[in-house]
Order: sequence, then structure tokens, then C-alpha cells
Amino acid sequence: MAACLMIGARALMLAGASFTLSWTHSVEKTSWAETWELTPQGLHLTEARVQGSGAGMEPGDGARLVGDWWVWQPSLAPQGQILLGASGATVGGWTLCADGTCQVIGDKPGPPIRLAPCAPG
Repeated sequence: MAACLMIGARALMLAGASFTLSWTHSVEKTSWAETWELTPQGLHLTEARVQGSGAGMEPGDGARLVGDWWVWQPSLAPQGQILLGASGATVGGWTLCADGTCQVIGDKPGPPIRLAPCAPG
């Protein structure tokens, strides 16, 4: 099922309905990743993963250790949008991966980056 994701003012066409966001925590320098799915209700967080734990990086309820990652299924209602900070003061930007391709966003200082489903039509 093809889907469309807005990244700021740019549309990204996806062959499937899911994408992964990953980043390195600015203080703990710990890797974090989330898998999101575009649904008619909005952006649905289907899985979260964190390598290790620390300030603001605690694994969620029901987390299980898979290799070096704590993995769990968050109970978050679908979101109309996701806002990603782009302070430029972090280790790097956000990596968005979909359809086997990855791109870095928000690695330069600027306003928050809005991710949202494309408007129908």
C-alpha cells in the first residue's frame, strides 16, 4: 500500500505505510529508534527500541531485551503529526528510513520539523 508522508513542506512517497526514525540521545549518547505506520487515523507508533538506558531513555512497559536493544510496543494513540527538534546542538539529526532508503533530517539548526500524513486528494 503506497503512502505519503510530509516532511516539513516536502512530500515523501512511500511504497509501504511504515517508516523508522532513529537518533542518538543528546546527553546519554544512546541510540533510540521508533517504527511508525501511516494509518487513516494518523501516525501510529508500533515499536520503540533503545540501546541501554539513562536520563530520559528508560525502556517502556513490557520491554524485552533483544540483543543490545530494549524493545517494546508503546500504547500511544495515533498522532496527527510529529514535531522533531532541530537545535543543531545534538550529536546529529534524525535518520528517517523507509523502503530501504535512509535520509538525515534536522541535523542543522532550525525550526522543528513537522512529520505528518499528506492531505488526502
